[in-house]
Amino acid sequence: MNGTTKNLARLATVGAMLVGTFGSVQAADLPVYKKAPPSVEAFNPWMVRLRVLGVLPDAGSSTVNVAGVPSLSSPNSGLSISDQVVPELDISYFFTKNIAAELILGVTRHSISGNGSLANLPIGKTTLLPPTLTLQYHFDNFGAFKPYIGAGVNYTVFFNNSAANTPAAIVGPPAIVATTTSVHVSNAWGGAVQFGFDYMLDRHWGLNVDVKKLWLRPDYSATVSGLPVTGTAHIDPWLVGGGVTYKF
Repeated sequence: MNGTTKNLARLATVGAMLVGTFGSVQAADLPVYKKAPPSVEAFNPWMVRLRVLGVLPDAGSSTVNVAGVPSLSSPNSGLSISDQVVPELDISYFFTKNIAAELILGVTRHSISGNGSLANLPIGKTTLLPPTLTLQYHFDNFGAFKPYIGAGVNYTVFFNNSAANTPAAIVGPPAIVATTTSVHVSNAWGGAVQFGFDYMLDRHWGLNVDVKKLWLRPDYSATVSGLPVTGTAHIDPWLVGGGVTYKF
């Protein structure tokens, strides 16, 4: 047997040994390497915003009825309600990535005065707690810019009502000096619509601009120089806010 033949015989022997060793290994015994799935960002449904809110009443259609004095009643007179700027907190819960519910919380205090034939008459002040719940749709196809629209309901509680108790000259007719000695504003329901946007700076933080319109028309009563005064205050405020967003 020459050298080449001997080498081939050795290789055949080694091959037979390898087959005998590994031939019994089953596929199940071999490790399986799988590509790891891409990481999925956990969905957290909660979002909060802290805003500076401008409350801008639109009271031009308010009614006034001064008992026994038609010349001082509507349509000759009405109400003026002061604007206010306050901090405001809202909490949002996302049912899906597009649909959310938002609850806003804030307190404002406003001065009320007469206009028209009651011009210059200070009536008093009242504090409003106007929790508003809206259902929103958030658009998510604009990258970091995330606009939304919403509609809902408002229930406003009026408390800490205080009469002006300040004499004021009313030009009339009749021309008199009048003083408001009591004032009461009833709690009321109202509708709300809104639009706004978040601009997300990163996964959690963003900037927010939000505009709401409320239809808020509570009944009120007052006493002016001993005369009962009643009517409806068409507050109907615009709520214009801007602030910071945090998404959990």
